[in-house]
Amino acid sequence: MRTRVTGGRVFDPANGIIDQVRDVVVEDGRVIADPGPGGSEEVVNASGCIVLAGGIDLHSHIAGGKVNLGRLLMNEDRALFPEPFGDFCGCGGGRAAPTTHATGCRYSQMGYTAVFEPAVVGANARHAHLEMADIPNIDTGGFLVLGNDDFLLRLIAMGEGQQAINDYVAWMLKATQSCAIKIVNPGGINAFKFNGRNLDLDEAGPFYDMTPRRILNTLQRAVTELGVPHPIHLHGCNLGIPGNVKTTLATMGATEGFPLHLTHIQFHSYGTEGDRHFSSGAAEIAEAVNAMPHISVDVGQIMFGQTVTASADLMSQYRNHNIADPKKWIGMDIEMDAACGVVPFNYRDTSFVNALQWAIGLELFLLIEDPWRVYLTTDHPNGGPFTSYPHLIRLLMDKPFRDHHLRQIHKAARSHTRLESIAREYTLEEIAVVTRAAPARTLGLKDRGHLGPGARADVVLYEDQADREAMFAHPRLVMKDGEVVVVNGEIVALTEGRTYAVHPPSDPLMDKRLERWFDEAVGLKSSHYQIADSEIRGGQGPEIVELKP
Repeated sequence: MRTRVTGGRVFDPANGIIDQVRDVVVEDGRVIADPGPGGSEEVVNASGCIVLAGGIDLHSHIAGGKVNLGRLLMNEDRALFPEPFGDFCGCGGGRAAPTTHATGCRYSQMGYTAVFEPAVVGANARHAHLEMADIPNIDTGGFLVLGNDDFLLRLIAMGEGQQAINDYVAWMLKATQSCAIKIVNPGGINAFKFNGRNLDLDEAGPFYDMTPRRILNTLQRAVTELGVPHPIHLHGCNLGIPGNVKTTLATMGATEGFPLHLTHIQFHSYGTEGDRHFSSGAAEIAEAVNAMPHISVDVGQIMFGQTVTASADLMSQYRNHNIADPKKWIGMDIEMDAACGVVPFNYRDTSFVNALQWAIGLELFLLIEDPWRVYLTTDHPNGGPFTSYPHLIRLLMDKPFRDHHLRQIHKAARSHTRLESIAREYTLEEIAVVTRAAPARTLGLKDRGHLGPGARADVVLYEDQADREAMFAHPRLVMKDGEVVVVNGEIVALTEGRTYAVHPPSDPLMDKRLERWFDEAVGLKSSHYQIADSEIRGGQGPEIVELKP
């Protein structure tokens, strides 16, 4: 069946189409070139609407072991926010740590159609994929966590060549059906196991005598030489520590020309100026990002209210557990290759630190000039639930609204931020970039994030309203692969998503080498660790993302 979406104002920045009234025609799950009048087709009247491609969340913790621990720890969250009963809903719930069903429903009700889990631990990858397959109405993919795993650190420490590293990274990406590599506190999680409590960029860890810089550069080179589209997705050193802006700037300078994505940069943009020894480093970070075209970031915006933080950075989470709210937390090791800490937080606008964190995130959004290199995230759930995106979008697009909220926060925090002096308001084009076109481009998804012929028919109609929060909270209509799944903000259908992965080639000798390693050092066999294509989405298999030449 062919469907014509007509009369809407189309924002499709990937194809240079900005605020043009034109038709979008979809057929068999794809956008097609307009064949002109004639033939049988359904017509959707988009008058008064803004027409965008489906939203893409580059960084949101939606599945895997830490998410389940978050649900376990925050059982009151599910009771407070139950899934409403209806023809398609009525099971699960939660906001800070929602169940899979609620995750899919809430995302699609905002117009999102793809979400990427940014921290898949190899030993948990099968579970993460099974859980992502349970999430309705969105496509998914996972970023594999490396950089503290003993096999990699031994390869580097023993001076094995870059080709061996590349073969290992390629083998791990395929074995775990992941689409990118993430590093969490490079070397820091490993150092924590030897009682290390801090590890800076050029500080050697306690066992392998290796610096985070060396780990980062080695994996950057591997990802680049393998042709993985998304660059290293880095959760850097010293997350949350006042003064870490120096480490973040040094990390940007350590890339040796390789592209790098710095994730939840807000948590890495803190200075020590002022009488409270906690200040904004946003201006310095933004200036550096503006000057380095090979650097991209997502913000990890703080949103006030209850949430739960879940991270593989056990070193950082151990440091934070004393300020848990409510007072409970979980820390664990995972097969000696990774770790996890889950700590509840309640961000308050009456707290000087929380209020300044909120302002720092907004400063970053507004001071980084190129929207193609900054992506809209709250690092769900760490900075706040993803359901707060419409509110965040209004903060970016509406200066009077932003100033109103600025006047409500801790008085001392107001005097430590330059937010009030920033006049910039995001345009609809820029929102389309940071929530659609830019994430698709960095992930190498050529048929997503735009509305040109051949694109996936993920099409969203938002009624144009002055209140941008209301506008982006309840789309008039959402299509997923051409099927209508949301009407007037309500779920009307559930559909299965797909899984994205990359499969770079590796030397077959790495198979034998890892078979021995798993037998000697890991709690499961190599053959069991590897996830077959037939295990993804009930036999559907992954959609393979094309490697860069």
